[in-house]
Amino acid sequence: MTTALKVFVARLVGLTVLGPDGESIGRVRDVVISMSLPGHRPRALGLAVELTTRRRIFVPMLRVTSIEADAVTLTTGRVNLRSLHLRPNEALAVGQILDSRVRIDDPDLPEQHGTELTVVDLEIERARTDWLVSRVALRTTRKGRLRRRGETVVVPWNHVHGLNRLNLNRPGHGVELALSQFEGMRPADVANALRELPETRRNELAAALDDERLADVLQEMPTDDQTDLLAELKPSRAADVLEAMDPDDVADLLAALPATEAEALLSRMDPEESEPVRRLMLHSPDTAGGVMTPEPIIVSAAATVAEALAHIRNPDINPAGASMVFVVRPPTSTPTGKFLGSVHTQPLLREPPANLVAGILDADVPRLHPDDSLEKMTRFFATYNLVLAPVVDDEGHLLGAVAVDDLLDAMLPSDWREQEPEAELR
Repeated sequence: MTTALKVFVARLVGLTVLGPDGESIGRVRDVVISMSLPGHRPRALGLAVELTTRRRIFVPMLRVTSIEADAVTLTTGRVNLRSLHLRPNEALAVGQILDSRVRIDDPDLPEQHGTELTVVDLEIERARTDWLVSRVALRTTRKGRLRRRGETVVVPWNHVHGLNRLNLNRPGHGVELALSQFEGMRPADVANALRELPETRRNELAAALDDERLADVLQEMPTDDQTDLLAELKPSRAADVLEAMDPDDVADLLAALPATEAEALLSRMDPEESEPVRRLMLHSPDTAGGVMTPEPIIVSAAATVAEALAHIRNPDINPAGASMVFVVRPPTSTPTGKFLGSVHTQPLLREPPANLVAGILDADVPRLHPDDSLEKMTRFFATYNLVLAPVVDDEGHLLGAVAVDDLLDAMLPSDWREQEPEAELR
């Protein structure tokens, strides 16, 4: 296959990145561009490569030995695993530069002089010692009532004006394009992508996400980033986003805020949403009561197998939460009536739908106490080989459930999402 010496950056996105021996390193997600001084060609500094662990790293363009139809090959399989962080004079081609508004003075397109055009792609070419931006693909202004969008033209970079940091920092710039890139991405991947962006840009995109989506993304961020983003939202919007988050994640987030700020947000939340959070905040964060979710799947003994399975099929329930249904006497909201036991998902699948869950109840299921420590919970899960465990108080009321993933979150350092691995890919 032919090695490309010129390529549009949008074509690179999604290509597999290979080492010299064909070993897969990750996939290209963007290109880092140096925003040069006027009169100097912008340089393509390197690739933003997403590893299989979802971490995004920087790979210098000088390590690229070939660009082919389905892969980018590097001169070495040894890469720095430090997370990608942009410097003040750098920008992401797809994440920030595309969708910019510019003007041109191309003598071949006199009819476009004085009008605003939209950047849709950048062509980079390999020079002797660098990769440089050579041409810019632009979408012209729509003309005529029957034309839904303008034409695409390709202009030499030196005839394009407005491709600079000031333009990139324009409020609202490129938000729609960036949001379209987030579609279909997992919340953890969106969180990582946001953390790579400058603060102003990150805040704009967070503000543009709907409440449910932003809530999912916030739950995947380190606490410092959570509080920073929350502080940029209007108090009423912040309360709406908190209501869409899992109560245990809200409790952890609010615990990192000053007490007055936490109380102000809680008071703005719907009482039905804030009450479980307040109960969680009564417990130490390193106990079962502080780690648990107060909203596991709970049914009464009179519920049928079909009803229990309907709860399990809820797409908002994560795999650990769907592994077990807890059976109680009314009320079924935590803190519940007397805890009777639990039913695992597999037995439910083997039972006729009309049967009652009480008939297959495991009344001796091991349970945690709200004051149990992290060490005790770790031994508990290792001993009983569970992924979800009920938390029951001294009076026999079900308070919530601890999932093994929440336990891991509590055991890892608070900044574990930001820590760099010590090893390198080889």
